[in-house]
Amino acid sequence: MSETAYPLFCPVAMAAEIIEPRWTLLVLCELWSGSTRFNQIQRGVPGMSPGLLSKRLRDMEAKGLVMRVAGRTKDFSEYLTTPLADELEPVVRQLGEWAHRNIRSEVSLDHLDARLLMWNIRRKINRLELPQHACVIQFTLKHPPGAPVSYWLVFKPGIEPDLCYADQGFPVDLFIISELRALTSAWMGHSSFETEIAAGRISLVGHQIMARNLTKWLITSSYAGICVSDDVGCASSRIAAE
Repeated sequence: MSETAYPLFCPVAMAAEIIEPRWTLLVLCELWSGSTRFNQIQRGVPGMSPGLLSKRLRDMEAKGLVMRVAGRTKDFSEYLTTPLADELEPVVRQLGEWAHRNIRSEVSLDHLDARLLMWNIRRKINRLELPQHACVIQFTLKHPPGAPVSYWLVFKPGIEPDLCYADQGFPVDLFIISELRALTSAWMGHSSFETEIAAGRISLVGHQIMARNLTKWLITSSYAGICVSDDVGCASSRIAAE
């Protein structure tokens, strides 16, 4: 038997054959989080090239994990998970919880991705706790040795929040200046926003009510309320559906 071949009579091996190819589970997580269009999925898995994402989606479609359907307009297709894939969702969630509990924060915060963090933050905003008129929040993230990078969350009534990678010239209501590690740590629940702000690693400038209500509208990761192995108690008890 080839060293790379699995004994496929084993159910675990059969499952690994379907979900093990790199990026498969992350693509599924992005689909479960609500992305359906190719460019949305790509923004949620920024480490994948467009060519590899296209190849992986075809492979997942062939294995019955996703189905491609006509979009709301004929200009694009949309990708949806199948019942076969949806049966995996709680299993993958438990896998994430296991990793969050047992992998030390020094390891999990070693490889950071600002774009991926901002994409996830974008979909976790509680719009009801923000001004109901249009508003803009600028995040400036510092991650030495590189230069600070800015992102803009744009909110308009009745429209999903938009994440911009370039300044569109809109007036900014609130500036959030942060070390990338500090924002990631607070959002993931390894620390808290209160701790990072008190230490000067996160600063808020501008709209005072938006700044004061930060933890009401910026909802942390659904893993943030899980006690982890290197914490004394939980860093945060806030749990929200991711």
